[in-house]
Amino acid sequence: MSLPLISRSPDLEELHLAGYDIEVRSGFLVVDQVPYLDSNCIVQRGTLYCALELAGDRTAQPSDHTMLFEGELPHRADGRPLTIIAASGRQNPARGVWADHHFSRKPADNGNRYRDYHHKVTTYVSLLEREAQVVDPSVTAQANTPVRVADDEPSVFVYRDTATPRAGIEPMTQKLEVGPIAIIGLGGSGSYILDLVAKTPVSEIHIFDGDRFIQHNAFRSPGAASLDDLEEIPSKVDYYSRIYSRMHTGIVPHPYAVESDNISELALMSFAFVAVDNGDARREICGALDQLGISYIDVGMGLYKADELLGGQVRVTTSTPENRDAASARLPFGTPDPNNEYKSNIQIAELNSLAATLAVIRWKKLLGFYQDTDRETSTVYVVGGNSMINEDQL
Repeated sequence: MSLPLISRSPDLEELHLAGYDIEVRSGFLVVDQVPYLDSNCIVQRGTLYCALELAGDRTAQPSDHTMLFEGELPHRADGRPLTIIAASGRQNPARGVWADHHFSRKPADNGNRYRDYHHKVTTYVSLLEREAQVVDPSVTAQANTPVRVADDEPSVFVYRDTATPRAGIEPMTQKLEVGPIAIIGLGGSGSYILDLVAKTPVSEIHIFDGDRFIQHNAFRSPGAASLDDLEEIPSKVDYYSRIYSRMHTGIVPHPYAVESDNISELALMSFAFVAVDNGDARREICGALDQLGISYIDVGMGLYKADELLGGQVRVTTSTPENRDAASARLPFGTPDPNNEYKSNIQIAELNSLAATLAVIRWKKLLGFYQDTDRETSTVYVVGGNSMINEDQL
């Protein structure tokens, strides 16, 4: 039950986001992994405890200035004991709370009363930590221990998203809490799209691809596949599902291509990313999404070789019910160009990731996460001139 209390209490949340290893246990705030010096001036780790005072479902201003400490007697870097000890002796003030020493240090400001638990904890940690840092400047109580999502905390993530509150962008991120989305095709661009979308709070991410993950895929996809991964020759959706389910609980693998006999599955989606390199497949998929009234973004690229250099373009096309005709005119539905170097599986991870990044930014703009002054639905990046062409406003 400690995580909801921490998230509702600004002082505890600030400690958590700063990387302190905290939890609430039997009515006590527990701060673990606090560095201090023992009598031999060797760095050790101890635990601070203080009773929590609450106002409803969040913390109140603490009226008690003392803290309990589990560990050996803390010392200064010069070998003298710290002078904050009020009493020593093993005690068990609550279930799961054991202490060896009772500390007493009133704050110098604020009328001898701590403003909140962040003020109190950081004051006591500093008294212990600064002595340990004389011996080892690298030690810190800010351990940045990963925190799992509690069973009663609604989240699509396996562990808490601490980046969003740290940046203060919760209202914008909440706009991404949408229904199921599809990623159709897990080649280079599709896999990078998954990498980015898996870090958002969408409810489910359905990934469609009928191919196996083989060696050349490893050189144009996010992360670093191991030799064991490649020797297994897994399906692409199983390989990526295994990786991204470590972070996001809503990864749903579909180990087949989207075709006429299963295309009706797209009706459940709120949005789709289309990352296929076959014009006929693109025509069938996009046509179905049009009929279903589902907005989507299609990505692609065309490369050519000239004088031992590669040139070409990266394309991102957005289709919504408001611009179907204009989007359709931009989509390549024909037979692939035999001179397109991309078809030879040349390794171009940076262009795959660029296509994915532009597509996900465009999707987030549609949801109101980013500013969208131009409202473009067609973006083309030209490699040779390093230029971006935005056209077809919504």
